Amino acid sequence: MNSKLTLSIDQMIIEDAKQYAKLNGKSLSRIVEEYLKALTNQSSPTAKKETSTLVRELRGSVRMPERFTSYEHLLKEALIDKHIGK
Repeated sequence: MNSKLTLSIDQMIIEDAKQYAKLNGKSLSRIVEEYLKALTNQSSPTAKKETSTLVRELRGSVRMPERFTSYEHLLKEALIDKHIGK
């Protein structure tokens, strides 16, 4: 069941949001609804529990390189290899 909701938002933001909605083939109401749905699903205890279960199931399925120090370090090495080579 749909209900009406009244919001106070800056006019420029409303205009930009309407343009964005039109470009994406959606209504502004639909975009707001999807945003609120995503926002509330993220913070729900069940969503956190499901994520924790997934992480628990995947733990140990990936082996880290022996020289692993950090993700940033691996990314830097990969970029150097890609652009400069070894």
